[in-house]
Amino acid sequence: MITVRDLVVSFGQGRDAVHAVRGISFAVEEGESFGLVGESGSGKSTVLRALAGLNRNWTGGASINGLDVSQRDVRLPRLVQMVFQDPYASLHPRHSVDRTLSEPLEIHGIGDVAARVEKALADVGLGANFRFRYPNQLSGGQRQRVAIARALMLEPKVLLLDEPTSALDVSVQAEILNLLRGLRAAQRLTIILVSHNLAVVAHMCDRLAVMNRGLIVEEMDIATLRREDPKQAYTRQLLMASKGYDREAAARLVTYD
Repeated sequence: MITVRDLVVSFGQGRDAVHAVRGISFAVEEGESFGLVGESGSGKSTVLRALAGLNRNWTGGASINGLDVSQRDVRLPRLVQMVFQDPYASLHPRHSVDRTLSEPLEIHGIGDVAARVEKALADVGLGANFRFRYPNQLSGGQRQRVAIARALMLEPKVLLLDEPTSALDVSVQAEILNLLRGLRAAQRLTIILVSHNLAVVAHMCDRLAVMNRGLIVEEMDIATLRREDPKQAYTRQLLMASKGYDREAAARLVTYD
C-alpha cells in the first residue's frame, strides 16, 4: 500500500540547511499498522507530512496504492488523510463541528452531507448533539474524536497518525487508541503511527521502524519489541528510557551521530 524509497527532506539552503530526513526507505502492506518511533527531532512527523502532500520539498520516491505522492494528484486526499498531534490546534476555533466535517465533502462534490456527518460522529463515539458545537465547547478527547472523524470523511485507505494521544490525559489516551483500533478493523485501514511511546506502538502496530537523526536505524516486528531484543544500541536505549527515569541508566546513555 505504501512504498518509500530514499526519501530526503531538507529545510533551508546551503550551509544553513537542516536535513530532517536523510534517505530512508520502507514499505507498508495493505491493512498493516506500521510505527515510526524515535526521539523528538528524529524526522518522524516530517515523513508523515511528505506522505500526506503537506510538504512538497523532498526528493526520492513515495507512492500510496500505486499513486505517486510527488504528483499533485487530486486523488491523493481521497486516498490518505492525517490526524495531528494537538487537538486544540488542529480544529478551526470559529468553525462548528458540522462545518469542519462537511467541508471535505463539499470540496470533493460528495452529496448526502448531513447523513454522512452524523454517521461519522457516531463512528467516533459522539452523538448528533455534537454536530453544531464549537471547539471551545469540547474536551481534548472530544476534539481529537472530531479530528479523526474529519480524517475519515473521504473514506481514505490510509490514515497517518502523528502522536494522536500525546496531548491527552492518560485516561483519555486509552479510549482514543481503542477507537483507532476499532476503526482500523471496521474500515480496513492501513496506518502509519508516529510516536515516542513504545507502549502505544506495541498496542497499535504490527511492525515498526526506529528513527534517529533522520535515518532509519532498525526495523522490527512487535514480537521483537515485546521481547526487548533489538539489534541496535540506540533502540535498546529507547527501550530503557521508556521505562522511566533511572539515574544510573541515564549516566550510561550515549549520543549517536
